[in-house]
Amino acid sequence: MRAAFYERTGPAGDVLKFGDLTDPAPGPGEVLVAVRASGINPADVKRRAGWRGMGMDHPLIIPHTDGAGEIIAVGPGVDAGRIGERVWLWNAQGGYRQKGRAYGTAAELIAIDARQAVRLNDHLTFAEGACLGVPAMTAHRAVFADGSVAGKTVLVSGAAGAVGHFAVQMAALDGARVIGTVSSDASARHATDAGAEITINRKAEDVAARILDLTDGAGVDRIIEVDFAANAALAAAVLKPNGTIAAYSSSSNPEPVLSYYAFASIGANLRFIQGFAIPEDAHRAGEARIDALAGSGRLQVAIGATFSLADIALAHERVEAGGLGNVVVFPGDPA
Repeated sequence: MRAAFYERTGPAGDVLKFGDLTDPAPGPGEVLVAVRASGINPADVKRRAGWRGMGMDHPLIIPHTDGAGEIIAVGPGVDAGRIGERVWLWNAQGGYRQKGRAYGTAAELIAIDARQAVRLNDHLTFAEGACLGVPAMTAHRAVFADGSVAGKTVLVSGAAGAVGHFAVQMAALDGARVIGTVSSDASARHATDAGAEITINRKAEDVAARILDLTDGAGVDRIIEVDFAANAALAAAVLKPNGTIAAYSSSSNPEPVLSYYAFASIGANLRFIQGFAIPEDAHRAGEARIDALAGSGRLQVAIGATFSLADIALAHERVEAGGLGNVVVFPGDPA
C-alpha cells in the first residue's frame, strides 16, 4: 500500500516520507478499511513535530487519528456483513500518555478495532467523515458533558476553529443562545453561518464588557474553551455562578497558573476535555447525535484545504499555518 510515514520527529518537510509499505491484515475484532480520506488534526502535527518532547513510540509511524473509507475485510469475531460498509474512524493512533498504535490513517489501508469504525451517514462524503473523530467528538463532549444546553447561553471561544465550528452548531441546534469569539470578519461569517447568534472580535473589542452587556450583567452558563491559559481571566469575569468551563486545549501555556478565588468565589466548574479519552457511553451518544444531525442535513463540515497523500508535508504545513476549515488528504482519488 502507499502511505505517508516518518521515522523521526521534526519539521514536516524534513521527516515526512511517502512510499510503499506492507499491506496490513485485520486481526481478531478488527476490520480492514480502504482509506478514502484522512483528516489532519493539530494533535497529529504536534506528534510528528515532537511537541513538548514527544518522541517516537515506534520505529516508523503512519500519522493521523481520523479518517473515512470502506470496510473491505474483517478479522475473526467481526460480522462479515460489515464488508462494504462506509465508515468514519476515530482514535486510530491512541491518545496521550500511552504508546498508541504505529499506523494511522495516512495510508491506503488501515486495520483497526471494529468499534472504532463507525457507520458513515449517507449524507456525508468520505472527506467530511474524515473530520469527525477529533473535532466533532471533542465538540460534542465539551457541549454536552454536563447535560443539555437548551435555554442556556454558551460562549464558544475560537468559534471558527475546527472544534469551535462544530460546538457552535451543536449548541445552537440544542436550543442554546451562542456567543462566539473570533479574530476576523471571515471568521465571524464562518461562525455565524454555523449558528452563532453573536460574534465578538477578540482583537478589536473588549470581550468581557461586550458579553456582560449582551447578558445584562449575568454572564454565560457555559464556556467551550480553546485556550484556557490565554482566556482564564476572561472566563472568570463572564461565567455565571456555578457555571462550567469545558476546556479542550491550553496551547499558549501548557502549565497555566489560575487565580483560584476568582473561580472559587463563583463556584465555577472546570472540566478538562480530551478527545482521546471520551468515556464509551459518551462516545456512543456523540456518534448517534452526529449521525442524526447529518441525516437531517443540519451538520456542516468545513473543509478548508485538500491534498494528495504524496503532498503530506504541504498538508501538515497548512495545518500549522492555520486557516478556516479542516485539512484532508486523499490516499487515492478525491472522495
